[in-house]
Amino acid sequence: MPTNIQIVTDSTAYIDKAFTKENNIVIAPLTVNFEGVVSDEGYPGEFKEFFDRLANSSDFPSTSQPSIGVYKNIYEEALKEGKEVIVLTISSELSGTFNSASTAATLVDADKITVIDSLTVAANLRVLTEMAVQFANQGLTRKEIVEKLEVEKERMGIFLTVGTLEYLKKGGRLSNAEALIGSILNIKPIIHTNNGKLEPFAKVRGRKKSLEKIVESVPVDVTNLNICHIFALDEAEELKNLLEERFPSCSVNIEELGPVIGAHLGPKALGVAFKY
Repeated sequence: MPTNIQIVTDSTAYIDKAFTKENNIVIAPLTVNFEGVVSDEGYPGEFKEFFDRLANSSDFPSTSQPSIGVYKNIYEEALKEGKEVIVLTISSELSGTFNSASTAATLVDADKITVIDSLTVAANLRVLTEMAVQFANQGLTRKEIVEKLEVEKERMGIFLTVGTLEYLKKGGRLSNAEALIGSILNIKPIIHTNNGKLEPFAKVRGRKKSLEKIVESVPVDVTNLNICHIFALDEAEELKNLLEERFPSCSVNIEELGPVIGAHLGPKALGVAFKY
């Protein structure tokens, strides 16, 4: 059903390209600067070349939020079509995307645009975006949709672990000494979202135990589970089995992480995004 509300999110929601077209979701792409080339992050199914290069490169990527101009153009197009706008962005603690989107709104028409700091990323940002679309299709007003999303975003979390400590070291989250000792002891750090930040949650020896720790840390009243991975599909399937065993009434999806988040975690990163 046609709606007078334009839903906008960014590329770190990792929403299937066909789904965005079917549901008229506008994606503002974050960019990746790698080996001297700047490119849009892209969509799920388009990430393999980047991670193949990352695994064999001495260069470490940098990332940038969408510019104010990108958002300004999106808003002007929507307003020209007689629509109001709701924007969901990656956590402001992880990117300047929220600031770009908010600044652009003040340059266009802040009375018709609401920018929401999701305080999350990846599958959880996708879930919030899909909820926004659903609410808009139900005929809710912009104010009503925003109120619902602000409540829902507080009931989300993410746990992630990595295949190697190399990329946490390159990204400055681990010192050289911590990475060396951790590798020798086979330490697998678990990272989680806390007030929009990615922070250390636990340190576990061995991949198997790290996945078990993630599963047992998911809240018992969870209602939505999504496994996020970077070329770790076999382990993602194993993790899915563990989650389905523990949460038999909850469906579990598997999806990819892209370059903006994945560059800091590296190939074989694996985790769970959940809503409760």
